[in-house]
Amino acid sequence: MQNLSRVSVFELTGLNFTSEYKYFLFSLTLLCYPFILMVNITVIYVIVINKHLYEPMYIFLCNLCMNALYGTLGFYPKFLYDLLSDHHVISYLGCLVQVFVIYSSTLCEFSTLTVMAVDRYLAICRPLEYHRIMTNNMVIMCMVFSWLSPFMCMLVLVLLSSSLTLCGSYIDKLYCENWSIVKLSCYSTMLNNVVGYIIIVVYLIHSLFIMCSYIKLIDTSIRSKEERSKFMQTCLPHLLSLLNVTVALLFDVMFTRYGTTRNFSQDLRNFLAIEFLVIPPILNPLIYGLKLKKIRNQLMRFYHRNIIRDIGNMPRPM
Repeated sequence: MQNLSRVSVFELTGLNFTSEYKYFLFSLTLLCYPFILMVNITVIYVIVINKHLYEPMYIFLCNLCMNALYGTLGFYPKFLYDLLSDHHVISYLGCLVQVFVIYSSTLCEFSTLTVMAVDRYLAICRPLEYHRIMTNNMVIMCMVFSWLSPFMCMLVLVLLSSSLTLCGSYIDKLYCENWSIVKLSCYSTMLNNVVGYIIIVVYLIHSLFIMCSYIKLIDTSIRSKEERSKFMQTCLPHLLSLLNVTVALLFDVMFTRYGTTRNFSQDLRNFLAIEFLVIPPILNPLIYGLKLKKIRNQLMRFYHRNIIRDIGNMPRPM
């Protein structure tokens, strides 16, 4: 390794593409990112302007979409710039900020899905107690939990990584990732390892908690047709979101820590590394927007009003 006392920039080596492939990826990303912005902002807007959607489930969905905007902001603008550049570098501070934004967003998604699971459990399994427990204060506490706990976890990890003396500056990914920085350390990273494993275990417990709540939900839902319908409308999208982000993030973490470049091609590794930055931000607003009846109806009214207004504003032939 190159012996460096202080690293000022990192080089992202996962972007070794041909010029033609770079332009293809740039075009694809230029379509993907605005679409992510559009669908998430649309769902947020529909929920915000309709007061009868001010219910815990829709507020948590709004939070999920806001988190998607936050997380993708940490990846797509830099990725688009790198695709047009011959030098794929990022400053030391910029790398730490990118690590914080991308992975705090991912952990926030787990936290939000957890509070959504609690909300669905109370609504389906304990409907008589739902409004007594899920008060406005409880909703606010759940929102604070879904943002504050990921922020604190990632702040600790980033501060630990920033204290390391590094003996290299090459990161074999499309973006900065915490363990890729830690692996460049000249000295022992035992503390970083321990804290990292604790955070992984904590969020795996989140996933297990959601799975256990779903076992109870399924048991309750099969008893009546009405409960089955409610489960299919509100819980199935939630379960799909959880499975997608859990599998993608587990692969990313496990491969970064234990994988070798001989196991997978560079293209496959790149796809799996960004899968949780592409699929959930698109899938979540689409499946919730199409599956939840209230959201779907409001979206239809919103677009119908805009179409009627545009037609009315069209100049009439003389």
